Formats: sequence, C-alpha cells, structure tokens
Amino acid sequence: MRKVCVVTATRAEYGLLKPLMQLIKESDQLQLQIIATGAHLSPEFGLTYKNIENDGFVINEKVEILLSSDTPASIAKTMGMAMMGMADVLPRLNPDLIVILGDRYEMLSIASAATIFKIPIAHLHGGEITEGAYDDAIRHSITKMSHLHFTSTEEYKNRVIQMGENPKNVFNVGAIGLDNIRDLKLLSKEELEADLGVSFKKYNYQVTFHPETLGNLSSAEQFQNLLNVITKQEDSFFIFTKANADTDGRIINQMIDDFVSEHPTIAKAYSSLGTLRFLSVVKICDAIVGNSSSGILEAPSLFTPTINIGYRQKGRSQALSIINVDNSEEDISSGFESVKKMTAENKLSEVKNPYDNGGAAKEILKKIIEYKTIETNKSFYNL
Repeated sequence: MRKVCVVTATRAEYGLLKPLMQLIKESDQLQLQIIATGAHLSPEFGLTYKNIENDGFVINEKVEILLSSDTPASIAKTMGMAMMGMADVLPRLNPDLIVILGDRYEMLSIASAATIFKIPIAHLHGGEITEGAYDDAIRHSITKMSHLHFTSTEEYKNRVIQMGENPKNVFNVGAIGLDNIRDLKLLSKEELEADLGVSFKKYNYQVTFHPETLGNLSSAEQFQNLLNVITKQEDSFFIFTKANADTDGRIINQMIDDFVSEHPTIAKAYSSLGTLRFLSVVKICDAIVGNSSSGILEAPSLFTPTINIGYRQKGRSQALSIINVDNSEEDISSGFESVKKMTAENKLSEVKNPYDNGGAAKEILKKIIEYKTIETNKSFYNL
C-alpha cells in the first residue's frame, strides 16, 4: 500500500486534518503515517499530541523543534531544527506522499526537506492571501514545492494555476474544516457550561487573537486595545483560546492569563479546546472575535458572525457575516455593535459560506488514490 504521511504542528491544524486522516486510516489502498511536531509537543501549548492519540491515531514520529521563545531569531532556529528533524525522520518512514496544510513556518521547513528527498507533496489551502502576516510568502513557497493542490475556493484554484501549477493537479474542494461541522454532534449551551465549568451570560464571545506579524503596531498594543473594549461590554462572557507559536505569541498568552486572573467572572482561557468544544462554543456564541482563520472559514457555516480585527486575514474571500475592523478601540467597539444589529435584524440566516463545497476530505482522498504515480520533476505551466 502507498504510504501517506500527514504532518501536523498545531491544535488548529490537526482539527482541520482529522477528517482526512480518518479516511486515509480506513482506506484499504493507503497506509496512514503521522508526524507530530511543533506546539503539539509543548506543555505550554497543552501537549496536544495527546488529542491525536486519544482520537485513536498512532503517531509514527514526534519531532521536537519548538524553542521556549517567540522572537524572530527563535522562530528561524525552530525552522532549522525542523529541517534537521525531518532529515532523520523521512528516511525512516519513506512515505510515498506528504500532506501539508496551510502556511505555517514549520510547514515550510517540512516541505523543503521533502523536496530534497524527492517526496511528492499534497498541499491544502494554497492560493490564499493573508496580507497581515508573513504566512503569505510561506504559503506561496509551499505551493511551488507541492505536486497536488487542494484549494478552498475557485478563486484560489485559479491563483495556484497563475503561479505556474498545472491545472490537472489543482482541485477546488472547499475548506476541509467544514467537514467537522457536518460530522460532529456539537454540544449544547448547557452541555458546554457543565463541561467547561462556566456560566454564560446574555452575550457570549469566542476570542482568538494571533500576532499580526507584518503589522505596524506591536502585538501587545493591538491586543490591549481589544481587552480594553472587552471590559466595556455589559452582561458578556468571553472564552479565550490562546495564540499560536508565532513571533510575540507568548506576549499575547501572558496578557490573556493576566486578564482572566483579574476578571474571572467574565472570562476563561484555554490552551486548546479541541475541535468538538471549539466548534460548539463558536456555534452558541454571539460572535467570534479576533483574527483567526476560523472566523473566516468555519464561523459562517455555523451562522455565527465574526469581528475580524486588523489585517492578518486581509485578502481572504469572506461571507457577509464577517465584520472587518481595524486595531483601534473605537473600531473594535463598533464591531460589537454591528454584530448585535446583525443578529437583531435576523440577517445571519441569509449567510452563504464561499468555502463550503461539501465533503472536502472525501474529494481529497479520491484524488490521492487516483494519482498513484506523482512525478516530482514538474514543469512550470505557462498561462
């Protein structure tokens, strides 16, 4: 059987990849291999590799790469460690195909190593644009090293082809994370209160804020503006999920811990909620707040509005339920008011998610099985 190796470095990434991993595991034509690395192996980020194992998967290799710092120097060193780790792991696993999702710096190192070892790459979520983060350059670089491309919209498919990729290897399958919304039985508000040990209020919000790595304001300044606005929201409760391991991510996480400690009756924080609890929280909340891709990709399919702050997600296709604001307190405050107005006017029932094609994981599996031989020496496709 052909060996398909899925690489994951963060909780969010695994949550998106899980439906595909399950299908590969169940396939009688493919053998699933899993490499867990990055934040999955860090106590600071919740040791989320355990979530993978608790879901019944076997992790073939664990590659330690994450340093206990979030400076540009430490991120660059982490990328170097990822390259060295993969140089040891890939010969042992000898996969026929590597599956990579998205645009994180760890994935750039993994794609680079796979390229040197002449291992074909299947890349999910290529062709997208996020102007407020260095993820853009990383995502496009991975695209040029990849051989099968699974995009989340037709616009992104065309952009991948524009970058010189052969159309016969580029497929618009929609956003794979939406499979979880269809497949999982989400928890009710009462079940969440019991599970999380919280008491929801009249208004409830899920908050995820990652560093805007190319922004002019510091991460601390941006996030402090949001916290200042949060303290002014009446009869409201906030569920924080912590920032990822990007530059300045630890600054944001420390600010979250301090805020929750000072305001225990209106906020609670988690390193990781897991896919089921996270989607359940988003579903029952009045809005998802911050700059996470979840607010762009998943929230519209749950008919939950998004207050999208700053420029991290700038350039992505968006549903009408997404309210874009800048990093100022005034604009963020207006976002909360717009959400309440949108809900009061019952506009959420009209929302259509541009990323929802239906059944992305099955389509990806089908194409992986079809492409039994993938030529690693590809040619540039001229339009």
